[in-house]
Amino acid sequence: MTTTGRQVLIAQAALLGGVVAVLFLKELPGLLRELRIYRMSGGLRAHRRYP
Repeated sequence: MTTTGRQVLIAQAALLGGVVAVLFLKELPGLLRELRIYRMSGGLRAHRRYP
C-alpha cells in the first residue's frame, strides 16, 4: 500500500486542525474572561473615558 501526496496532505491538515482545536478549547475560558473584562470597561467606546 502506497500513500500518495494527497493522502499525506490530508493527514497533515487533519493533524493541524486537531492541534488548533485543542489549543482553542484550552484557551477558551481565559478568552471569555478577557472578553467580559473588555465589555465591562466599555469596549470600543472606552476612548471617551480613557483618553
